[in-house]
Amino acid sequence: MIYKTAAVSVASLLRKGLSSNITRTMSSGRYKVYITRSDMPECGVDLLKKQCEVKMWSKASPVPLDEFKKSISGVDAIYCSLTDKINNEILDAAGSDLKVVATISVGYDHIDVAECRKRGIRIGYTPDVLTDATAELTMALLLSTSRRLPEAQHEARTGGWVSWAPTWMTGPGLAGSTVGIVGLGRIGQAIAKRIKSFNPSKILYFNRSEKQEAKEFGAIKVSFDELLAQSDFVICSTALVPETKEMFNKTAFEKMKRTAIFVNTSRGGTVDQNALIEALQNNTIRAAGLDVTTPEPLPLDSPLFKLRNCVVLPHIGSATIETRNTMSELSAKNILAALNGVDMPAELK
Repeated sequence: MIYKTAAVSVASLLRKGLSSNITRTMSSGRYKVYITRSDMPECGVDLLKKQCEVKMWSKASPVPLDEFKKSISGVDAIYCSLTDKINNEILDAAGSDLKVVATISVGYDHIDVAECRKRGIRIGYTPDVLTDATAELTMALLLSTSRRLPEAQHEARTGGWVSWAPTWMTGPGLAGSTVGIVGLGRIGQAIAKRIKSFNPSKILYFNRSEKQEAKEFGAIKVSFDELLAQSDFVICSTALVPETKEMFNKTAFEKMKRTAIFVNTSRGGTVDQNALIEALQNNTIRAAGLDVTTPEPLPLDSPLFKLRNCVVLPHIGSATIETRNTMSELSAKNILAALNGVDMPAELK
């Protein structure tokens, strides 16, 4: 993978004749990097500490806005997560020394990309490395929802399990079903490959462009409305952009089968959450499995937590140990490359 061949070190930069780019490291002080939370995986943090002066928020939680603004004055780089809004206010607080913002996420809707570009600030992110982890979690969530695993566990623990019964805790299977995937990028394709092994009747997809890779797993490109009408399972795997914001709204849910199951592991903003709640309450669709919501974390009094036909997870799509470590290393390498004026392993273009 590209990030594995892009390690940055002072020695390698000197060999490339880039000594002028690291003058600051040798004379006027080391580059300053601010990390927005204390629980970033250590492997990436340690890489930065070898070459930079690193300061971070002291808690394993999102840094408060006032503290964030106060702490980033004069920094050269910000290492953030998707919970940190990088907007005009933050960029102004950082000042003119800020050269790069690196987010430990594949999504970047929390960053004002246009403003960063206007100011000449480079943006690093972590594509590719979380594809398999997110696809695995999508399958786990789909099966947990369709086979009603949280409900079944609750019944087993609370005395509802009296005896075997032929129709008790039944749910729809994937074999012979039609599965629709909205967004057939890297993660969507990885999901489709896993779906294929469950022997569905058809895999449909809706995407802005036709994907040649779809031939590998026999997926058929259809319109959004066709996908909604035909699918037994609808999986949202699209990026959150203006065109996809709340694309799953009241109208969309009403076009789905009443027996359909909806799964979202992309971004909460792709769904009109009130419309989803209504659709679940009224049995407009059978059930939903969500790894993303609006807002995050979801308030404890949210109706979604009260619905038996909804499984909610706390945005853990990329939460394997290996994936998070790789994401942290890639974020650090993005920062080091940008500070030293060379190509970043994963730069948002």
